[in-house]
Amino acid sequence: MLEILGVIVGIIYLWLEYRASIYLWIAGIIMPAIYIFVYYDAGLYADFGINIYYLVIALYGWVAWKTGFSLFGREKPKGELRITRTPRNAWAKAAVAYVVTQLFTAWLLIEHTDSTVPWADSFTTALSIVGMWMLARKYIEQWWVWCIVDVASSALYIYKGLYFTAVLYAVYAIIAIFGYYKWKKLMQND
Repeated sequence: MLEILGVIVGIIYLWLEYRASIYLWIAGIIMPAIYIFVYYDAGLYADFGINIYYLVIALYGWVAWKTGFSLFGREKPKGELRITRTPRNAWAKAAVAYVVTQLFTAWLLIEHTDSTVPWADSFTTALSIVGMWMLARKYIEQWWVWCIVDVASSALYIYKGLYFTAVLYAVYAIIAIFGYYKWKKLMQND
């Protein structure tokens, strides 16, 4: 039942993200709170851990979208964030963060858990960390990152027997494509 509730909140979250609604961050707090328990029970420890990150980044995303606040940028907050392309220097930072996070997470899972899928779990975890940061900054290319994460996650969840969640992530992958084009239109109209 908890997994099904997580799926319902996840669909609401995605609909709000598709619309570029700031209220996605409310669902972005509720959904990880649910999935912390689902993933721990399934032995997906990296996914369990990333949901703690999702709770924190949801708070950051709310503030960033509302005020333009940036944790790592030198720019001062200028009001509500607009949808933009990912700057080149941000891609470099994202790549480094991804590699370091994947290697560290895989090592942690191999050495300290009974995970049966440490590399797959760490792949989706590391890429999701990058994707959430890109979403919090309202970078349009976050949709392509999510498409990769969603396809890989769907396959992983089928393997682990989380069929409802696998379907949710397959739907996420399809909607990520439409989301990119919706945000592109919103960006052009802005």
